[in-house]
Amino acid sequence: MIKACLFDLDGVVFDTEPLYTEFWGNIFKEFYPTEQGLELKIKGQTLSQIYGHYFAEQPDRQAEITRRLDAYESKMQYHFVDGFTEFVQQLKQNGVKTAIVTSSNKAKMENVYHQHATFKQLFDAVFTAEDFRESKPSPDGYLTAARALGVEPTDCIVFEDSFNGLRSGLAAKARVVGLATTNSVDSIKEFTKEVIPNFVGYKLTEL
Repeated sequence: MIKACLFDLDGVVFDTEPLYTEFWGNIFKEFYPTEQGLELKIKGQTLSQIYGHYFAEQPDRQAEITRRLDAYESKMQYHFVDGFTEFVQQLKQNGVKTAIVTSSNKAKMENVYHQHATFKQLFDAVFTAEDFRESKPSPDGYLTAARALGVEPTDCIVFEDSFNGLRSGLAAKARVVGLATTNSVDSIKEFTKEVIPNFVGYKLTEL
């Protein structure tokens, strides 16, 4: 029985992944000009993970990138993926719990709340990078969310778009549905057979 639906944020709830791809593409082009595709490899990682891997022991550079990212996010438009709000309302009407599980931080979420004053009302809980010890592809975030909602991970559906996120949901032993907003359908099907382009007309089914 499906008791909870757990959602990644960027590329699942909001159609923002192309914006982040552009931002990080420019950052890596500047600091790693000879390496290609790093902006795709970091999908699903926290900012601290990105810094630890690519900008370790470079506090000045980290501070500069953070400044640029904060300015970029403050001007971003957070447009819902098509059909998302209608789908969540369907879940609420059927007594299915909902939560956000994102590698984004609380500061970024304040930008979301500013644009969407009723955002929190859509969910039973919102979990950010500060709420779990290990980021995706670790299952820690989804296990933390399931525990907080009082459900078993196996009774949850995880909605993800990034490879790290898909791995995280699978590692948590949840049912995983992939959103083909960031990666191709074929590449996502290596992780799950359930792939959707958006939430338009999507209905929950028991497996």
